[in-house]
Amino acid sequence: MNAALVNQSIISSAFRTGSGLSRPSPKAQELVKLGAEVVQADNYDEQSLVDAFAGAYGAYLVTDFWAHMSAARELEEAANLVNAAKKAGLRHVIWSTLEDTRDHIPVTGERMPTLQDTYNVPHFDAKAEADELFRAAGVPATFLRTTFYWENLANGWGATRDENGVLTLSLPMGDSPLAGIAVGDIGRTAYGIFQAGPEYVGRTVHIAGEHLTGEQIAAGLSRAVGEPVVYRPLTHDAYRALGFPGADEAGNMLQYYTEFADYFTGVRDLAAVRELNPGLQTFDQWLDGNGHTIPRN
Repeated sequence: MNAALVNQSIISSAFRTGSGLSRPSPKAQELVKLGAEVVQADNYDEQSLVDAFAGAYGAYLVTDFWAHMSAARELEEAANLVNAAKKAGLRHVIWSTLEDTRDHIPVTGERMPTLQDTYNVPHFDAKAEADELFRAAGVPATFLRTTFYWENLANGWGATRDENGVLTLSLPMGDSPLAGIAVGDIGRTAYGIFQAGPEYVGRTVHIAGEHLTGEQIAAGLSRAVGEPVVYRPLTHDAYRALGFPGADEAGNMLQYYTEFADYFTGVRDLAAVRELNPGLQTFDQWLDGNGHTIPRN
């Protein structure tokens, strides 16, 4: 789903598929069962977004870089969302965004590879560029800067078995803490911002659930899977060389997390996030409900 609309007690969800509009996704169908009104829209079809936003108070807007891995396409989506929000007269938009890594690392190719011609971490930097589209259009927006999802540890970013069969976490974070959050807490925090009202328009909110080192994450995974998980971080170059789709993007992102951990975790005040989302989960709490999803093979 790419947009969630808030209109008093009605939540509508807009979504896109690769081959055009289709039946609601399973998650959208679950919303229907909960009494939500579900509508279809396409992030590449501005008018469909205007129609979806009609009558809504506000919208939580998300783009999925990993669906196409193109900064240009993500910016195209963002521009359509901005224009549609403006035309529909939304009173409060929450834009799911991230830092512009180029504020900290010049795009020279010397510190990390330059990607897609002008970016260090395209899915960070392009979202940050899109922030300015909302400001230039005068859309009343809150900029919600997210972070690493704990769910990633169950979906290809977690521990794998080494040649000796030992579960090994290889995230290239060294001794730096990683800011992580449960996906569900992002939505709950966005809802808290909507509840707080216009005072959050124009503000940037940085969120996380907990800041943990690789050793601490491995210890949590060990408890969840019932066997030792060893933390052996790769170098960033070695991680980029793994060769999976987006490895260079992921390696650059994790290098940014590592080298600017003091900044990245420092702006993510967990107490402030908990004011918006009192049920904010720690990593262990997330594992209590999701430990069964962690791969053991």
